[in-house]
Amino acid sequence: MKLQYNPSDKNSVIDYAKKLKGKSLRQVCDLKILEHSYSGKGNFGQVLEKFYFGYEPNSIAEADFAQIGMELKSSPLKQLKNSEYRSKERLVLNIINYINVVEQNFENSDFIKKNASILLIFYLHLPDFDILDYLIKLVDEWSFSSTDLEIIKKDWETITKKIADGKAHELSEGDTFYLGACTKGANALSVRKQPFSKIPAKQRAYSFKQGYVNHIIASIANHPTEIYGKLITSVKIAKKQTIEEIVIDKFKPYYGKTIEEILAITDVKINTTAKSFYANLTKAILGIELDKEVEEFEKAEIIVKTVRLKENNLPKEDISFPTFKYEEIVKEEWDESNFKDVLEHKFLFVFFQFENDKLVLRKVKFWNMPYSDILEAEKVWAKTKEIVKKGKIVKEVFGGTRYTNFPNKSFNSVSHVRPHALNASDTYNLPTKDKLTKAKEYTKHCFWLNNTYVRDEIYLK
Repeated sequence: MKLQYNPSDKNSVIDYAKKLKGKSLRQVCDLKILEHSYSGKGNFGQVLEKFYFGYEPNSIAEADFAQIGMELKSSPLKQLKNSEYRSKERLVLNIINYINVVEQNFENSDFIKKNASILLIFYLHLPDFDILDYLIKLVDEWSFSSTDLEIIKKDWETITKKIADGKAHELSEGDTFYLGACTKGANALSVRKQPFSKIPAKQRAYSFKQGYVNHIIASIANHPTEIYGKLITSVKIAKKQTIEEIVIDKFKPYYGKTIEEILAITDVKINTTAKSFYANLTKAILGIELDKEVEEFEKAEIIVKTVRLKENNLPKEDISFPTFKYEEIVKEEWDESNFKDVLEHKFLFVFFQFENDKLVLRKVKFWNMPYSDILEAEKVWAKTKEIVKKGKIVKEVFGGTRYTNFPNKSFNSVSHVRPHALNASDTYNLPTKDKLTKAKEYTKHCFWLNNTYVRDEIYLK
């Protein structure tokens, strides 16, 4: 195939790529595309590389357009009701070579060599469409801002240190902020050797978290950015402090103060009865306007959880997660499950404690679930999936109340399953009819973190 662009001229490559905008692969590629045999999750990108840009898909360490140091990446979009685009998933980059990376520094790393400049092609993913008919919506070059690069450098160093400590098998996307280490392989058996441990580690790749990809999309699409407030306003700050250090420094002056005292000091008017009260109080402490989102939290997909502690340090409530759909959980594998995905996020816990009937701010803590506890949570997920699949949800009905076989607090020290619904008639469909009650749908349930776990493993540690 004769190339229709000059691979040694960046402008030529970008101009050729921009001809894709508003078109599908079927419209722009060589007719041989119809005979393609690429399959799997990355098949759109493989077809794009071979039949439009004219080179064989590969996994080499250098950038795809090596002469100009530019990598090609394609990624699916979803469209919101307001017509704005959002990322459908994280953006997966190059495979992490556990053996080599520990000998590198960030500036000469395989990661930087491959991803310093990226040609991004975003296409609108629609269910039941052939990949050849996805419409390409956004095309542009992307390179890191100096501030983001500092945060990503720290993320890369965090990942590398864990590998150097012989803990590549314990890597989690929750370890870092913008740059993650996501699992990458056909199945759970896709493993690699690591240099300082005999334990095989799951194959992982660097990836931009979905929230960070949304930021890239907004920049390329010229969406307004004034909806965000920044914690890090200059590269100088990014070099000096991590996101974690900045947030803790902003909260510390308020430790030991009541909510009323915090409101008086910040002089921000917040509706104390609103559902968004604690989220707005966090913004007030961080110095972010209430009508804006924290840009760094959005990019890093940080989940903020406010916990109210009783005087004995036990949280007043367990921590809930989004409800799971019964028809979906039976089709999931653990590594791709919604529950594991949530647990591999980074969390910011804000702890208040009751003291003489008033809530006092005790501390804030960034946290992500340790590897050993994720293995425990997996047991709860697996048991739940098995129960739903077999149609054995209801154990007994007594006095009009249904008692389930779902894992309770005595089953596991980390997590349990119980209802999370408006009422008993707030339900999801079942894939298998419940054997005892013959019900075809059941009250919505979700996974919860045990309050004792939150006390012992997060607050007191």
